[in-house]
Amino acid sequence: MADSTTRAPEERSGRWVLLAVGMGTFMSALDGSVVTAILPLLRAELRTDVAAIQWVVTVYLLTVSGLLLGFGRLGDVRGHKRVYVLGFAGFVASSVLCGLAPGVGALITARALQAVGAAMLLSNSAAILTGSFPPERRGRVLGLQAMMTYLGLILGPSLGGWLAQHLGWRSIFYMNLPVGLLALGLSSRFVPRDAPAARGEPFDRAGAVLFLAGLVALLLGLNRGHEWGWGSPGIVGLLAFAAVVLSAFFALQRRLRAPMLDLSLFGHVTFRAASAAALLSYICIYSLVFLLPFYLLQARGLAPAQAGLLLTAQPVVMMVAAPLSGALSDRIGSRWPAVVGMAVLACGLLLLSRLGPSTPLGHVAVGLAVCGLGAGLFIAPNNSAMLGAAPRHRQGIASGVLATSRYVGMMLGVGLAGAIFTTVLAGHAEPDSAEALARAVGRGLQVASALAVLGGLTASARARRPEGAGR
Repeated sequence: MADSTTRAPEERSGRWVLLAVGMGTFMSALDGSVVTAILPLLRAELRTDVAAIQWVVTVYLLTVSGLLLGFGRLGDVRGHKRVYVLGFAGFVASSVLCGLAPGVGALITARALQAVGAAMLLSNSAAILTGSFPPERRGRVLGLQAMMTYLGLILGPSLGGWLAQHLGWRSIFYMNLPVGLLALGLSSRFVPRDAPAARGEPFDRAGAVLFLAGLVALLLGLNRGHEWGWGSPGIVGLLAFAAVVLSAFFALQRRLRAPMLDLSLFGHVTFRAASAAALLSYICIYSLVFLLPFYLLQARGLAPAQAGLLLTAQPVVMMVAAPLSGALSDRIGSRWPAVVGMAVLACGLLLLSRLGPSTPLGHVAVGLAVCGLGAGLFIAPNNSAMLGAAPRHRQGIASGVLATSRYVGMMLGVGLAGAIFTTVLAGHAEPDSAEALARAVGRGLQVASALAVLGGLTASARARRPEGAGR
Protein backbone atom coordinates (compact mmCIF):
# COMPACT_ATOMS: atom_id res chain seq x y z
CA MET A 1 0.00 0.00 0.00
CA ALA A 2 2.82 2.36 0.90
CA ASP A 3 4.57 1.57 -2.36
CA SER A 4 1.50 2.46 -4.41
CA THR A 5 0.91 5.72 -2.56
CA THR A 6 4.52 6.85 -2.96
CA ARG A 7 4.70 5.70 -6.58
CA ALA A 8 1.74 7.85 -7.71
CA PRO A 9 3.35 11.24 -6.90
CA GLU A 10 6.62 10.04 -8.43
CA GLU A 11 4.85 9.04 -11.65
CA ARG A 12 3.02 12.39 -11.81
CA SER A 13 6.30 14.22 -11.26
CA GLY A 14 7.94 12.06 -13.91
CA ARG A 15 5.30 13.07 -16.46
CA TRP A 16 6.06 16.75 -15.83
CA VAL A 17 9.80 16.09 -16.19
CA LEU A 18 9.17 14.30 -19.47
CA LEU A 19 6.97 17.17 -20.68
CA ALA A 20 9.57 19.81 -19.76
CA VAL A 21 12.45 17.94 -21.39
CA GLY A 22 10.28 16.98 -24.36
CA MET A 23 9.40 20.63 -24.99
CA GLY A 24 13.08 21.54 -25.03
CA THR A 25 13.81 18.71 -27.45
CA PHE A 26 10.88 19.74 -29.64
CA MET A 27 11.93 23.40 -29.76
CA SER A 28 15.53 22.54 -30.65
CA ALA A 29 14.43 20.26 -33.50
CA LEU A 30 11.83 22.77 -34.68
CA ASP A 31 14.34 25.61 -34.84
CA GLY A 32 16.74 23.47 -36.83
CA SER A 33 14.18 22.69 -39.54
CA VAL A 34 12.09 25.86 -39.54
CA VAL A 35 14.96 28.15 -40.59
CA THR A 36 16.08 25.92 -43.46
CA ALA A 37 12.63 26.19 -45.00
CA ILE A 38 12.70 30.01 -45.22
CA LEU A 39 16.29 30.64 -46.36
CA PRO A 40 15.19 32.06 -49.75
CA LEU A 41 12.86 34.50 -47.97
CA LEU A 42 15.60 35.51 -45.53
CA ARG A 43 17.98 36.15 -48.41
CA ALA A 44 15.47 38.47 -50.07
CA GLU A 45 14.39 40.26 -46.87
CA LEU A 46 17.94 40.84 -45.63
CA ARG A 47 19.26 41.68 -49.12
CA THR A 48 22.21 39.33 -49.02
CA ASP A 49 23.64 36.51 -51.15
CA VAL A 50 23.32 32.74 -50.92
CA ALA A 51 26.82 32.25 -49.49
CA ALA A 52 26.08 34.56 -46.55
CA ILE A 53 22.58 33.30 -45.80
CA GLN A 54 23.78 29.67 -45.66
CA TRP A 55 25.72 30.60 -42.53
CA VAL A 56 22.45 31.16 -40.67
CA VAL A 57 22.08 27.36 -40.72
CA THR A 58 25.75 26.37 -40.81
CA VAL A 59 26.82 28.39 -37.76
CA TYR A 60 24.03 26.82 -35.71
CA LEU A 61 24.99 23.26 -36.64
CA LEU A 62 28.73 23.80 -36.15
CA THR A 63 28.32 25.54 -32.80
CA VAL A 64 25.94 22.92 -31.42
CA SER A 65 28.16 20.06 -32.60
CA GLY A 66 31.29 21.52 -31.04
CA LEU A 67 29.74 22.32 -27.64
CA LEU A 68 27.59 19.26 -26.89
CA LEU A 69 30.34 17.18 -25.33
CA GLY A 70 31.66 20.01 -23.17
CA PHE A 71 28.25 20.94 -21.79
CA GLY A 72 27.48 17.29 -21.12
CA ARG A 73 30.62 17.08 -19.01
CA LEU A 74 29.73 20.38 -17.31
CA GLY A 75 26.41 18.82 -16.32
CA ASP A 76 28.27 16.01 -14.55
CA VAL A 77 30.39 18.54 -12.67
CA ARG A 78 27.85 21.31 -11.94
CA GLY A 79 24.53 19.49 -12.10
CA HIS A 80 22.41 18.59 -15.12
CA LYS A 81 19.41 20.69 -14.08
CA ARG A 82 21.52 23.81 -13.60
CA VAL A 83 23.09 23.56 -17.05
CA TYR A 84 19.76 22.63 -18.66
CA VAL A 85 17.79 25.53 -17.15
CA LEU A 86 20.53 28.08 -17.92
CA GLY A 87 20.64 26.74 -21.47
CA PHE A 88 16.89 27.08 -21.82
CA ALA A 89 17.01 30.68 -20.64
CA GLY A 90 19.83 31.44 -23.07
CA PHE A 91 17.99 29.73 -25.92
CA VAL A 92 14.85 31.81 -25.36
CA ALA A 93 16.77 35.09 -24.97
CA SER A 94 18.84 34.51 -28.10
CA SER A 95 15.69 33.61 -30.05
CA VAL A 96 14.44 37.13 -29.31
CA LEU A 97 17.78 38.51 -30.52
CA CYS A 98 17.34 36.54 -33.75
CA GLY A 99 13.95 38.17 -34.27
CA LEU A 100 15.40 41.64 -33.61
CA ALA A 101 18.41 41.17 -35.94
CA PRO A 102 18.71 44.16 -38.32
CA GLY A 103 20.93 42.35 -40.84
CA VAL A 104 22.44 39.03 -41.80
CA GLY A 105 25.57 39.53 -39.68
CA ALA A 106 23.54 40.15 -36.54
CA LEU A 107 21.30 37.18 -37.35
CA ILE A 108 24.29 34.84 -37.75
CA THR A 109 25.70 36.05 -34.42
CA ALA A 110 22.36 35.55 -32.67
CA ARG A 111 22.04 32.08 -34.20
CA ALA A 112 25.45 31.18 -32.77
CA LEU A 113 24.25 32.29 -29.32
CA GLN A 114 21.05 30.32 -29.82
CA ALA A 115 23.15 27.26 -30.63
CA VAL A 116 25.01 27.63 -27.32
CA GLY A 117 21.69 27.41 -25.47
CA ALA A 118 20.55 24.49 -27.63
CA ALA A 119 23.79 22.61 -26.89
CA MET A 120 23.22 23.07 -23.14
CA LEU A 121 19.71 21.68 -23.55
CA LEU A 122 20.48 18.75 -25.79
CA SER A 123 23.59 17.56 -23.98
CA ASN A 124 21.79 17.21 -20.65
CA SER A 125 18.26 16.18 -21.61
CA ALA A 126 18.94 12.44 -21.91
CA ALA A 127 20.94 12.46 -18.66
CA ILE A 128 18.02 14.14 -16.86
CA LEU A 129 15.57 11.54 -18.17
CA THR A 130 17.89 8.66 -17.31
CA GLY A 131 18.24 9.96 -13.76
CA SER A 132 14.51 10.64 -13.34
CA PHE A 133 13.17 7.24 -14.39
CA PRO A 134 14.08 3.68 -13.40
CA PRO A 135 16.08 1.52 -15.86
CA GLU A 136 13.03 -0.60 -16.70
CA ARG A 137 11.28 2.49 -18.15
CA ARG A 138 14.29 4.11 -19.80
CA GLY A 139 13.64 2.82 -23.33
CA ARG A 140 10.03 4.03 -23.39
CA VAL A 141 10.96 7.46 -22.04
CA LEU A 142 13.80 7.92 -24.53
CA GLY A 143 11.44 6.77 -27.28
CA LEU A 144 8.97 9.49 -26.32
CA GLN A 145 11.79 12.03 -26.38
CA ALA A 146 12.71 10.84 -29.89
CA MET A 147 9.06 11.26 -30.87
CA MET A 148 9.24 14.93 -29.85
CA THR A 149 12.34 15.35 -32.02
CA TYR A 150 10.57 14.01 -35.09
CA LEU A 151 7.46 16.06 -34.36
CA GLY A 152 9.62 19.19 -34.42
CA LEU A 153 11.25 18.12 -37.68
CA ILE A 154 7.85 17.43 -39.25
CA LEU A 155 6.20 20.69 -38.21
CA GLY A 156 9.21 22.93 -38.85
CA PRO A 157 8.99 23.52 -42.62
CA SER A 158 5.20 23.94 -42.80
CA LEU A 159 4.97 26.04 -39.63
CA GLY A 160 7.89 28.20 -40.71
CA GLY A 161 6.35 28.81 -44.12
CA TRP A 162 2.96 29.71 -42.64
CA LEU A 163 4.38 32.09 -40.03
CA ALA A 164 6.72 33.77 -42.51
CA GLN A 165 3.90 34.27 -45.00
CA HIS A 166 1.33 35.66 -42.55
CA LEU A 167 3.38 37.24 -39.74
CA GLY A 168 6.83 37.78 -41.24
CA TRP A 169 10.05 35.82 -40.82
CA ARG A 170 10.82 37.33 -37.42
CA SER A 171 7.77 35.60 -35.96
CA ILE A 172 9.41 32.17 -36.27
CA PHE A 173 11.93 33.27 -33.63
CA TYR A 174 9.47 35.20 -31.47
CA MET A 175 7.25 32.12 -31.13
CA ASN A 176 9.99 30.61 -28.95
CA LEU A 177 9.33 33.23 -26.27
CA PRO A 178 5.93 32.10 -24.89
CA VAL A 179 6.57 28.39 -25.46
CA GLY A 180 10.09 28.66 -24.08
CA LEU A 181 9.02 30.55 -20.97
CA LEU A 182 6.39 27.90 -20.24
CA ALA A 183 8.92 25.09 -20.69
CA LEU A 184 11.48 27.00 -18.62
CA GLY A 185 8.97 27.30 -15.79
CA LEU A 186 8.16 23.59 -15.96
CA SER A 187 11.86 22.71 -15.97
CA SER A 188 12.60 24.92 -12.97
CA ARG A 189 9.67 23.49 -11.04
CA PHE A 190 9.69 19.79 -11.85
CA VAL A 191 13.14 18.71 -13.06
CA PRO A 192 14.77 17.35 -9.89
CA ARG A 193 17.77 19.24 -8.56
CA ASP A 194 20.56 16.72 -8.87
CA ALA A 195 23.69 16.67 -6.77
CA PRO A 196 26.56 16.73 -9.29
CA ALA A 197 27.68 13.12 -9.67
CA ALA A 198 31.22 14.29 -10.45
CA ARG A 199 31.33 16.96 -7.73
CA GLY A 200 34.87 18.04 -6.94
CA GLU A 201 36.28 17.05 -10.32
CA PRO A 202 37.73 19.93 -12.36
CA PHE A 203 36.27 20.97 -15.70
CA ASP A 204 38.73 20.47 -18.55
CA ARG A 205 38.65 23.92 -20.20
CA ALA A 206 41.63 23.23 -22.46
CA GLY A 207 40.01 20.04 -23.72
CA ALA A 208 36.74 21.86 -24.38
CA VAL A 209 38.50 24.50 -26.50
CA LEU A 210 40.53 21.91 -28.43
CA PHE A 211 37.48 19.78 -29.14
CA LEU A 212 35.40 22.75 -30.28
CA ALA A 213 38.12 24.05 -32.61
CA GLY A 214 39.02 20.64 -34.02
CA LEU A 215 35.50 19.38 -34.59
CA VAL A 216 34.28 22.63 -36.16
CA ALA A 217 37.25 22.61 -38.56
CA LEU A 218 36.64 18.96 -39.43
CA LEU A 219 32.92 19.35 -40.03
CA LEU A 220 33.31 22.57 -41.99
CA GLY A 221 35.93 20.94 -44.21
CA LEU A 222 33.82 17.85 -44.84
CA ASN A 223 30.67 19.90 -45.40
CA ARG A 224 32.23 22.33 -47.87
CA GLY A 225 34.56 19.89 -49.64
CA HIS A 226 32.32 19.19 -52.63
CA GLU A 227 31.62 22.93 -53.01
CA TRP A 228 35.13 24.37 -52.61
CA GLY A 229 36.95 21.36 -54.09
CA TRP A 230 38.61 18.65 -52.02
CA GLY A 231 42.07 19.69 -53.16
CA SER A 232 41.55 23.41 -52.57
CA PRO A 233 43.85 25.15 -50.06
CA GLY A 234 40.91 26.01 -47.81
CA ILE A 235 39.71 22.41 -47.44
CA VAL A 236 43.21 20.95 -47.10
CA GLY A 237 44.04 23.56 -44.47
CA LEU A 238 40.85 22.93 -42.49
CA LEU A 239 41.31 19.15 -42.47
CA ALA A 240 44.99 19.40 -41.55
CA PHE A 241 44.18 21.80 -38.72
CA ALA A 242 41.44 19.46 -37.50
CA ALA A 243 43.79 16.46 -37.52
CA VAL A 244 46.43 18.27 -35.47
CA VAL A 245 44.02 19.79 -32.95
CA LEU A 246 41.94 16.64 -32.42
CA SER A 247 45.12 14.59 -32.00
CA ALA A 248 46.20 17.03 -29.30
CA PHE A 249 42.74 16.75 -27.70
CA PHE A 250 42.85 12.94 -27.44
CA ALA A 251 46.43 13.02 -26.17
CA LEU A 252 45.33 15.45 -23.45
CA GLN A 253 42.33 13.30 -22.50
CA ARG A 254 44.55 10.27 -21.93
CA ARG A 255 46.73 12.20 -19.47
CA LEU A 256 44.08 13.91 -17.33
CA ARG A 257 42.58 12.41 -14.18
CA ALA A 258 39.22 14.08 -14.90
CA PRO A 259 39.05 14.53 -18.69
CA MET A 260 36.23 16.15 -20.62
CA LEU A 261 35.80 12.89 -22.56
CA ASP A 262 36.36 9.83 -20.39
CA LEU A 263 37.87 7.44 -22.94
CA SER A 264 37.39 4.51 -20.56
CA LEU A 265 33.69 4.61 -21.50
CA PHE A 266 34.64 3.24 -24.91
CA GLY A 267 36.25 0.27 -23.20
CA HIS A 268 32.71 -0.95 -22.44
CA VAL A 269 31.59 -3.03 -25.42
CA THR A 270 27.97 -1.85 -25.25
CA PHE A 271 28.85 1.84 -25.08
CA ARG A 272 31.39 1.49 -27.88
CA ALA A 273 29.05 -0.45 -30.15
CA ALA A 274 26.03 1.77 -29.45
CA SER A 275 27.92 5.02 -30.07
CA ALA A 276 29.39 3.74 -33.35
CA ALA A 277 26.00 2.43 -34.48
CA ALA A 278 24.36 5.77 -33.61
CA LEU A 279 26.89 7.66 -35.73
CA LEU A 280 26.35 5.31 -38.69
CA SER A 281 22.56 5.55 -38.39
CA TYR A 282 22.60 9.35 -38.58
CA ILE A 283 24.98 9.28 -41.55
CA CYS A 284 22.45 7.05 -43.32
CA ILE A 285 19.39 9.09 -42.34
CA TYR A 286 20.84 12.45 -43.36
CA SER A 287 22.27 11.06 -46.59
CA LEU A 288 18.67 10.24 -47.47
CA VAL A 289 17.41 13.63 -46.28
CA PHE A 290 20.00 15.35 -48.49
CA LEU A 291 19.65 13.23 -51.63
CA LEU A 292 15.97 12.52 -52.10
CA PRO A 293 14.86 16.15 -52.66
CA PHE A 294 17.14 16.23 -55.74
CA TYR A 295 15.28 13.24 -57.12
CA LEU A 296 11.81 14.58 -56.34
CA LEU A 297 12.36 18.21 -57.36
CA GLN A 298 14.77 17.90 -60.29
CA ALA A 299 14.44 14.37 -61.68
CA ARG A 300 10.66 14.19 -61.22
CA GLY A 301 9.77 17.89 -61.36
CA LEU A 302 7.50 17.92 -58.31
CA ALA A 303 6.46 21.19 -56.71
CA PRO A 304 8.18 21.92 -53.39
CA ALA A 305 4.91 21.47 -51.49
CA GLN A 306 4.33 18.06 -53.07
CA ALA A 307 7.88 16.94 -52.38
CA GLY A 308 7.70 18.19 -48.80
CA LEU A 309 4.47 16.31 -48.16
CA LEU A 310 5.93 13.09 -49.57
CA LEU A 311 9.09 13.43 -47.49
CA THR A 312 7.09 13.59 -44.26
CA ALA A 313 6.37 9.85 -44.63
CA GLN A 314 9.72 9.03 -43.05
CA PRO A 315 9.58 11.18 -39.88
CA VAL A 316 5.89 10.39 -39.32
CA VAL A 317 6.62 6.65 -39.20
CA MET A 318 9.70 7.30 -37.06
CA MET A 319 7.59 9.32 -34.62
CA VAL A 320 5.14 6.42 -34.22
CA ALA A 321 7.74 3.64 -34.09
CA ALA A 322 10.22 5.21 -31.64
CA PRO A 323 8.17 5.07 -28.41
CA LEU A 324 6.88 1.59 -29.28
CA SER A 325 10.37 0.21 -29.88
CA GLY A 326 11.59 1.93 -26.72
CA ALA A 327 8.89 0.19 -24.67
CA LEU A 328 9.71 -3.11 -26.38
CA SER A 329 13.39 -2.76 -25.49
CA ASP A 330 12.44 -2.32 -21.83
CA ARG A 331 10.91 -5.80 -21.98
CA ILE A 332 13.30 -7.79 -24.17
CA GLY A 333 16.51 -5.75 -24.14
CA SER A 334 17.90 -3.31 -26.70
CA ARG A 335 20.05 -5.59 -28.82
CA TRP A 336 17.56 -7.14 -31.21
CA PRO A 337 15.26 -4.12 -31.71
CA ALA A 338 18.35 -2.09 -32.66
CA VAL A 339 19.72 -4.77 -35.01
CA VAL A 340 16.36 -5.33 -36.70
CA GLY A 341 15.89 -1.57 -37.02
CA MET A 342 19.18 -1.14 -38.86
CA ALA A 343 18.35 -4.10 -41.12
CA VAL A 344 14.99 -2.55 -42.01
CA LEU A 345 16.68 0.82 -42.63
CA ALA A 346 19.18 -0.86 -44.97
CA CYS A 347 16.32 -2.47 -46.91
CA GLY A 348 14.49 0.84 -47.23
CA LEU A 349 17.58 2.64 -48.50
CA LEU A 350 18.27 -0.15 -50.99
CA LEU A 351 14.68 0.05 -52.21
CA LEU A 352 14.95 3.81 -52.75
CA SER A 353 18.32 3.43 -54.50
CA ARG A 354 16.51 1.69 -57.38
CA LEU A 355 14.29 4.66 -58.22
CA GLY A 356 14.13 5.66 -61.86
CA PRO A 357 12.77 8.68 -63.75
CA SER A 358 9.28 7.14 -63.96
CA THR A 359 9.00 5.13 -60.73
CA PRO A 360 5.49 5.51 -59.24
CA LEU A 361 5.48 7.97 -56.35
CA GLY A 362 3.70 5.39 -54.23
CA HIS A 363 6.90 3.33 -54.32
CA VAL A 364 8.81 6.35 -53.05
CA ALA A 365 6.38 6.74 -50.15
CA VAL A 366 6.73 3.04 -49.28
CA GLY A 367 10.52 3.27 -49.33
CA LEU A 368 10.46 6.32 -47.08
CA ALA A 369 8.06 4.60 -44.69
CA VAL A 370 10.34 1.55 -44.51
CA CYS A 371 13.31 3.81 -43.74
CA GLY A 372 11.28 5.59 -41.07
CA LEU A 373 10.27 2.27 -39.52
CA GLY A 374 13.87 1.07 -39.41
CA ALA A 375 15.20 4.28 -37.90
CA GLY A 376 12.34 4.42 -35.40
CA LEU A 377 12.97 0.84 -34.30
CA PHE A 378 16.69 1.50 -33.87
CA ILE A 379 17.12 4.85 -32.15
CA ALA A 380 15.39 4.53 -28.76
CA PRO A 381 16.76 1.04 -27.90
CA ASN A 382 20.24 2.06 -29.00
CA ASN A 383 20.11 5.26 -26.94
CA SER A 384 18.89 3.30 -23.94
CA ALA A 385 21.74 0.80 -24.25
CA MET A 386 24.33 3.55 -24.60
CA LEU A 387 23.18 5.53 -21.57
CA GLY A 388 22.66 2.37 -19.55
CA ALA A 389 26.29 1.38 -20.09
CA ALA A 390 27.61 4.61 -18.53
CA PRO A 391 28.02 5.03 -14.76
CA ARG A 392 26.03 7.73 -12.97
CA HIS A 393 28.93 10.18 -12.69
CA ARG A 394 29.47 9.96 -16.47
CA GLN A 395 25.85 10.33 -17.63
CA GLY A 396 26.49 13.87 -18.88
CA ILE A 397 29.44 12.73 -20.98
CA ALA A 398 27.39 9.82 -22.35
CA SER A 399 24.50 12.17 -23.17
CA GLY A 400 26.94 14.56 -24.84
CA VAL A 401 28.50 11.77 -26.92
CA LEU A 402 25.02 10.65 -27.97
CA ALA A 403 23.95 14.15 -29.02
CA THR A 404 27.29 14.80 -30.74
CA SER A 405 26.91 11.60 -32.78
CA ARG A 406 23.66 12.94 -34.17
CA TYR A 407 25.07 16.27 -35.34
CA VAL A 408 28.36 14.81 -36.55
CA GLY A 409 26.42 12.11 -38.40
CA MET A 410 24.24 14.79 -39.95
CA MET A 411 27.23 16.75 -41.26
CA LEU A 412 29.10 13.61 -42.39
CA GLY A 413 26.00 12.25 -44.11
CA VAL A 414 25.42 15.46 -46.05
CA GLY A 415 29.12 15.73 -46.92
CA LEU A 416 29.42 12.10 -48.06
CA ALA A 417 26.17 12.16 -50.02
CA GLY A 418 27.10 15.47 -51.64
CA ALA A 419 30.51 14.15 -52.70
CA ILE A 420 29.02 10.99 -54.24
CA PHE A 421 26.23 12.94 -55.94
CA THR A 422 28.52 15.49 -57.58
CA THR A 423 31.09 12.84 -58.58
CA VAL A 424 28.50 10.67 -60.33
CA LEU A 425 26.98 13.66 -62.12
CA ALA A 426 30.40 14.87 -63.25
CA GLY A 427 30.99 11.55 -65.02
CA HIS A 428 27.69 11.66 -66.91
CA ALA A 429 27.39 13.05 -70.43
CA GLU A 430 24.10 14.80 -69.58
CA PRO A 431 24.35 15.69 -65.88
CA ASP A 432 21.05 17.60 -65.86
CA SER A 433 18.99 14.72 -67.25
CA ALA A 434 16.50 12.84 -65.11
CA GLU A 435 18.41 9.60 -65.68
CA ALA A 436 21.68 11.10 -64.44
CA LEU A 437 20.05 12.63 -61.37
CA ALA A 438 18.30 9.37 -60.48
CA ARG A 439 21.54 7.43 -60.91
CA ALA A 440 23.50 9.87 -58.73
CA VAL A 441 20.87 9.72 -55.99
CA GLY A 442 20.75 5.93 -56.25
CA ARG A 443 24.50 5.54 -55.93
CA GLY A 444 24.53 7.63 -52.77
CA LEU A 445 21.69 5.62 -51.26
CA GLN A 446 23.48 2.35 -52.08
CA VAL A 447 26.44 3.53 -50.02
CA ALA A 448 24.07 4.56 -47.22
CA SER A 449 22.45 1.11 -47.32
CA ALA A 450 25.86 -0.54 -46.97
CA LEU A 451 26.60 1.69 -43.97
CA ALA A 452 23.28 0.66 -42.42
CA VAL A 453 24.30 -3.00 -42.74
CA LEU A 454 27.58 -2.12 -41.03
CA GLY A 455 25.59 -0.32 -38.34
CA GLY A 456 23.46 -3.41 -37.75
CA LEU A 457 26.55 -5.58 -37.36
CA THR A 458 28.00 -3.01 -34.98
CA ALA A 459 24.79 -2.87 -32.93
CA SER A 460 24.84 -6.65 -32.54
CA ALA A 461 28.25 -6.50 -30.80
CA ARG A 462 26.89 -5.60 -27.38
CA ALA A 463 25.58 -7.08 -24.20
CA ARG A 464 22.22 -8.74 -24.62
CA ARG A 465 20.54 -6.49 -22.04
CA PRO A 466 21.58 -2.94 -21.09
CA GLU A 467 22.97 -2.19 -17.68
CA GLY A 468 21.19 0.20 -15.42
CA ALA A 469 22.47 3.70 -15.14
CA GLY A 470 24.10 4.59 -11.98
CA ARG A 471 26.05 1.41 -11.55
